[in-house]
Amino acid sequence: MTAQNGTDDLTSLSATTLVDRLRAQKVTPQNVRDAFVARIQKLNPELGAFTFVDADAAADADLTTILAGLPQAAKDVWDVTGQPTTFGTAALPDYIANADSPPMAALRQAGATFVGKTQVPEFALNAYSENLIAPPARNPLDPERTAGGSSGGTAAAVAARMLPAALGNDGGGSIRIPAAACGIIGLKPGRGTVPADQAGVQSEIAGTVAQLTCTGPLARSAEDAGLMMDALMGRTDGYYRGAGRAGTEHGFSSGTLNIGVSTATPFTPDIDISVNWRALTALSRAAVQLAQDGHRIQEAEIRYQGGYANYFTTVWTSALQRNPMPGLELDKLTHLTRSFVDQSAGYSQAHMDHAMAELSALAENAIEQLGQYDVVLTPMLAMVPPKIGEFTALAGPEDYKLQCQFTPYTSMVNVFGLPAISVPVFQDPRSELSWSVQLIGRSGSEAQLLMLAGHLHNQLMG
Repeated sequence: MTAQNGTDDLTSLSATTLVDRLRAQKVTPQNVRDAFVARIQKLNPELGAFTFVDADAAADADLTTILAGLPQAAKDVWDVTGQPTTFGTAALPDYIANADSPPMAALRQAGATFVGKTQVPEFALNAYSENLIAPPARNPLDPERTAGGSSGGTAAAVAARMLPAALGNDGGGSIRIPAAACGIIGLKPGRGTVPADQAGVQSEIAGTVAQLTCTGPLARSAEDAGLMMDALMGRTDGYYRGAGRAGTEHGFSSGTLNIGVSTATPFTPDIDISVNWRALTALSRAAVQLAQDGHRIQEAEIRYQGGYANYFTTVWTSALQRNPMPGLELDKLTHLTRSFVDQSAGYSQAHMDHAMAELSALAENAIEQLGQYDVVLTPMLAMVPPKIGEFTALAGPEDYKLQCQFTPYTSMVNVFGLPAISVPVFQDPRSELSWSVQLIGRSGSEAQLLMLAGHLHNQLMG
């Protein structure tokens, strides 16, 4: 069939539909690129999702590839050949990359067309996407509020249909937090699942609780998330896409699972955590739906060992000491990053080793408790996404504390190394915001999580 321009708005189509049309030559990669670039140029001045746009990005992908030319953008901590990388900071000079970072190399191999870079907090350290060099990433559901972070620009772009679907990375919630804030699906794979995540990992942290960061998809549907997971993993059999689709099909059943429901967080009692009623409503709706689907639902009696807030903060910020940045201009850092740099500079090796040992013991104990269940269901965000500037108005330690109160259920899953998915299940009747739950699975259960997320999203959000 000869390629032709459709009369419909290509940006309103799902990522999987676009790929199917591209493969069938019903549209061309250039058609699709131009449609998304036009939408980016229209919406980005308000939303700040993109920091760089390549309107003439080469759109000459092999149509037999997984993505067949689908437009993609890189979170601005990843390199894309020929595009600038800023890491969201004024403290380092910008540069033009001459090679792709491993996750972007995987997307290029899968046939992606790279149309730009998306906004991040400085060095991707925060649960909100504001920095000193570009406008903040705003929430498409309420532009006065944060899109979350650190993959906030990417999540805002996907939610606003400036991208069909995309990848983020998640070291403490950086996929799931913005997914929940912006009302889309976000999957964090388990530690060691994604080959691209293994590139360049220092031997002393490989496979430990300090190997926190995983790459995964952000999408408006579970099937689209599965497509991106296939691209990331180089799977041409549609395994993850099929899993995401299966949950939406008539008569779907994932068998009978033992599902524990928990509002416990290891941040307490060190940090006062208050969970918004909307988050609890979302949790209840998801639990009721899963019970109706035939799963065994019970309250999960999980009790975390003490000291998590201190040990995690030490391990999180010690990366700044393990990875010194030559030429870093300290006076050009944000207040929060500067406080982290100053804090980590005072760590002795004994202090860091102690934090690692204690966090490892806590994780081992928690994994044993969570292992009593096939899936653990928790809230995602504990509060309404704060307004732009609310975090940055605070001193560094208070900024960080508010982030922990905003996202008390995310970093623990990175420490445990387990897969987890954020899925919207409740529309706030008083605003445009939606509320999500988190499903935490066993190691290797990414496909199962996509199935469950697809089913919950389909049943509860229509």
